[in-house]
Amino acid sequence: MSLQEILKKIVENNYPILLADSDKEWEADALLTTLSAPALKLSAHMQSGLYIAEVNEGGFLGRVLYRIKRK
Repeated sequence: MSLQEILKKIVENNYPILLADSDKEWEADALLTTLSAPALKLSAHMQSGLYIAEVNEGGFLGRVLYRIKRK
């Protein structure tokens, strides 16, 4: 699943969460409009309630892209 698909799912289901990176907290729809196309195409996995992490070429979880925070 791509980061874009995960973000769209969050927006469509109106999940009451914020996504936090090392600098800022984001709404999913804001990330959809501000991230570059290559960033949105990253393979990713969402662990509900915890984080969104990159999935590397070997199929393993890599770096955490965003921590999930309740609004």
